[in-house]
Amino acid sequence: MGPAPGRDVSHLGDFTVSSRMLAIAALAVPVGAASAGVSWALLRLIGLITNAVFYGRLGTALVAPGSGHHNPAVVLLAPVAGGLVIGLMARYGSEKIRGHGMPEAIEAILLGGSKVQPRVALLKPVSAAIAIGTGGPFGAEGPIIMTGGAVGSLFAQFLRLTADERKTLLVAGAAGGMAATFNSPFAALMLAVELLLFEWRPRSYVPVAVAVCVAAIVRQPLLGTTALFPAVGVLHLTYGVFALCVVSGIAAGLLALVATVLVYAAEDAFRRLPVHWMWWPAIGGLIIGIGGLIVPEALGVGYNIIGAELDGSIGLGLVAGILLIKTLIWSLSLGSGTSGGVLAPMFMIGGALGTMESHVFPAVGPGFWALIGLAGVLGGVMRSPFTGVVFAIELTHRLDALLPLIIGATTAYAVSVLVLKRSVLTEKIARRGYHLSREYDVDPLEILFIGEVMERDILTFEAHLTAEEALAAISDIDPATVNARRQLLYPVVGDTDRLIAVVTRSQLETAVHQDDHCLTVADLGLTDPVVTHPDQTLRAVATAMAEHAVDRMPVVDRDDPTRIVGLITLTMLLAGRLRDLQEARDTARVLHLRVIRPRRRPSTPAA
Repeated sequence: MGPAPGRDVSHLGDFTVSSRMLAIAALAVPVGAASAGVSWALLRLIGLITNAVFYGRLGTALVAPGSGHHNPAVVLLAPVAGGLVIGLMARYGSEKIRGHGMPEAIEAILLGGSKVQPRVALLKPVSAAIAIGTGGPFGAEGPIIMTGGAVGSLFAQFLRLTADERKTLLVAGAAGGMAATFNSPFAALMLAVELLLFEWRPRSYVPVAVAVCVAAIVRQPLLGTTALFPAVGVLHLTYGVFALCVVSGIAAGLLALVATVLVYAAEDAFRRLPVHWMWWPAIGGLIIGIGGLIVPEALGVGYNIIGAELDGSIGLGLVAGILLIKTLIWSLSLGSGTSGGVLAPMFMIGGALGTMESHVFPAVGPGFWALIGLAGVLGGVMRSPFTGVVFAIELTHRLDALLPLIIGATTAYAVSVLVLKRSVLTEKIARRGYHLSREYDVDPLEILFIGEVMERDILTFEAHLTAEEALAAISDIDPATVNARRQLLYPVVGDTDRLIAVVTRSQLETAVHQDDHCLTVADLGLTDPVVTHPDQTLRAVATAMAEHAVDRMPVVDRDDPTRIVGLITLTMLLAGRLRDLQEARDTARVLHLRVIRPRRRPSTPAA
C-alpha cells in the first residue's frame, strides 16, 4: 500500500514524548526506594502487632494469628478492638484511610489531581497494620499501594509539576510498594497499567518502571530475593487439563461475583444501621472474631495458608472452611469500611477454590489447581487478567503453567465482565457519583486527518470589503448553498489571495448594528488567527480548539501558512467518532464462496 497522495506525515510519531520524561524518571528513583522502605516497615509493624496481641511477645516477624492455640476471648475481641481504633482514626484523623486502598488511589488520580494528604500517608499504614495485626483477614498490599502512592504524591507536591506528572510519581510509589511486598516487579507494572495509570504512554510508563526496578532492588537485602511461594514438582499437562482450566475459570469468575456482591451488600447493610460509621469497623471486627473462632486459620494475611495451598499440603476440611469462612469474613468486614487490602485474601480464597477442584480434577502437579484458581479469582475480582497471570507466575516462578493460567484467568475475566458492570475496585467510586471506564482504545480522532473531513469550498472576503458589504453578500447567497450560509467564520484575503485575517458573522452583525459598517473586514478581523494544517490529525485540532476556546479554524498549507486551503469545524470532528461507531456497529460479509458446478453437456438427440 503506497502513501496517501499529497500527505506528509513525517511530523507525526508513534508517541508524544519530551525530555521531561527523563527528569520524572530521575525523580522516580527515590520514590521507588522509599516505597520499598514503606513496604518493609508496614510488614514489620503488622508482625509487631500480631505478636503482641496473639502471642504476648515482642517481635516483628510476620506470623499467622491462627497458627497457635489462643484464648477464645482474644480471638473474638481483638478484631473488635482493632476495628474500634480504626473507626476513631478515620473519624478524627482522615476518613480516607477507610477501605482497601486501591479505590482511594484511583480516586486521588482521577478526581483529586493526584494530591494525597500527608496525614493519609501516615494513618493509612498504621490503620492497616492494626486491622491485620488484630486478626483482620486482609492483605497488606492495598494499604502499601495507597501509602507508596502517598509518598510519591507528597514528593511531587513539593515540586512544580503538572497533575499528570504527579500522577506518574503517585503510581510509581504505589507500584514500587507492591513490587517490594511480593517481589513481583512485572506484576506491579501490569497492575499500574491495567488499574492506575489509565494510559499507555512513555511519559508515565518509563518513570513507573524505574521506580518498580529500584524498589525490587532495594527489597533484596530487606525481604530477600526468592519467590514468595516457590513451586514444587513437575506439571503433567494434557489437552483435557486445558479444557478443565476453562471450567476452573468459570468457577473462579462466579466466586469473584459472589465476593464482590457480598462486599457491597455488606456496605449497604452497614449504611442502614442506626449508628455512626465510626462504629462500623468494630462491628465488622465482631464478624471477624466469630469467623476466627470457627476457622482460626482464616485470620490475618494468611501467607502460610496460601503456601500450603500452592504446595498441596493443606487438608480438605481446612480448605473448605477457608473457602467459606474467609470469603464471608473478608467481604462482610471490608464492607464495614475498615482498612485492609484485597490481593492476599483473593490469593487465599482462589487457592482454596482450586484446592477443592484438585479433589475432583485429575492430578497435574502439586498446587496446580490452586494456582489456576488463584489467578482466576484475581482476574475476576479485579478485572485484571494480565496482572492475575503474571502475579501467579512471579509468586511461584512456575513459568510452565503460563498457558493454563492464561486460560483460567481469561475465562474468569470474561465471566466477571459479562455478569457485573463494575469490579470491587470501581463500584466504590461509582457509589460516590463518578463513572470510570476501563476500556482503552485507539482514539479515532488520531487516525483521521483534517484534510479528509475539512470543508474545501469556502467563502472568503477581500480585505477592502466593508462590514456592511460583507454582511449583505452573505445574506444574498442562494439558500441552496448551505455550506456558505452556515460557515460563520470567513477568511480575509489580500490582493494575492493570501490569508491576512479571519472575521466572524457575529463581528459583522455587531459592526453594522453599531454603525461601524464603514469599517473594512480587514479592520474587524483577527490578524493572527489560530490555524491548522491538512496533514494534522483530528485529535491535534481538537486539542487546539480546546486550548484556544474556538470551535472552527482555517486550514492553511504547511509550507505556505498564508495559503488558505479549507475550514475545519467542531462538528466535522465527529466524523472520526462516526467512523468508529460504524466499524463497531455495521456488519458486512466481505468474502463469498463461489460454488463451481460442472457444465452439463447438451444431450444428443436419439437417432
